[in-house]
Amino acid sequence: MDIPKILEVINTYREAFESMGIRPERHPDWLKPGSSKEAALAHCYYMINQMENFVEEKRIEKVFRWLGFVQGILWMTEQYTIDELKNHNRPDKEKKRP
Repeated sequence: MDIPKILEVINTYREAFESMGIRPERHPDWLKPGSSKEAALAHCYYMINQMENFVEEKRIEKVFRWLGFVQGILWMTEQYTIDELKNHNRPDKEKKRP
């Protein structure tokens, strides 16, 4: 995945969080038992905003780790299917049609 594609995926998730009414918020303790789905999503929104800085700093490996984490949470909270998440990462010419 190249830089423009990474930024496109980040923007896709930003728009999704905004449409869900999620606000970015750092939740360092959200993994504790009883934490809410909304806290996990708010933390992921916070993370995607940070990832843009990492892209500018050319810290691409960190971007990929964080992106994988965010996508895992999006799957676990049933926001997207695995196939949809895979399609987000594919170059536009390689995207599978439903």
